[in-house]
Amino acid sequence: MTRVPLVAGNWKMNGTIKEALELVDGLRPDLDQIEAVETLVCPPFTALSRVSESLSGSKITLGAQNLYWEPSGAYTGEISPLMVRELCTHVIIGHSERRAYFHETDETVNKRIVAALETDLIPILCVGETLEEREAGRTHQVVQHQLQAAIQGITLKTPDEIVIAYEPVWAIGTGMAATSGDANEVILESIRTVLTENFEDRLSQGIRVLYGGSVKPENARVFFEESEIDGALVGGASLKAEAFIQIVHAAHP
Repeated sequence: MTRVPLVAGNWKMNGTIKEALELVDGLRPDLDQIEAVETLVCPPFTALSRVSESLSGSKITLGAQNLYWEPSGAYTGEISPLMVRELCTHVIIGHSERRAYFHETDETVNKRIVAALETDLIPILCVGETLEEREAGRTHQVVQHQLQAAIQGITLKTPDEIVIAYEPVWAIGTGMAATSGDANEVILESIRTVLTENFEDRLSQGIRVLYGGSVKPENARVFFEESEIDGALVGGASLKAEAFIQIVHAAHP
């Protein structure tokens, strides 16, 4: 089954509004010409509105970095799915930094996934093992458990309603990327297996799975050559227009 590559930039807690607009201005002339790769940027919440305006008419889509599962209420500091949906098509959910620093759990990740789908947002669900778990030989167990817990109880009509990102925690921001073969094996044996157990073939084989963790222009093409890697969730390199553009071009079939 042909899956269109997706390259997403997670800007994390970086960039003022001015810097965000400058970055988008640097991306548009090149990425708006790309036909065979979907592109997405996920700025901080403060920049979403202005970046949304700047991307009007662009092929680059817009995502948020998180959401809360309630539509409204007394939840000071939180952002609801309805608020995100006004500006975005996608939302990152379950990133390892959210799990580690802000104590998100498998249960709350599942609530966020359900809320996103109910609001017609496309969740980019992050799963991945820590270095300790990897060295203990528990990579497949951890990834399968995280994915199964996250998609518990959800239904899909099309494979494009959700994206999975395999991000080994030990490779995020460290400069130590997994090998392309190792990443492909985890996706094939763990992620595709769980998807196959939960959804019919046209869905389980059509859902895109990205790799994330120290993806750079220098190593991107090696990942994209693997059969089960359908793109990338890019961190630090997405903050530099030229680097992100090079990664997108590497994903071109």
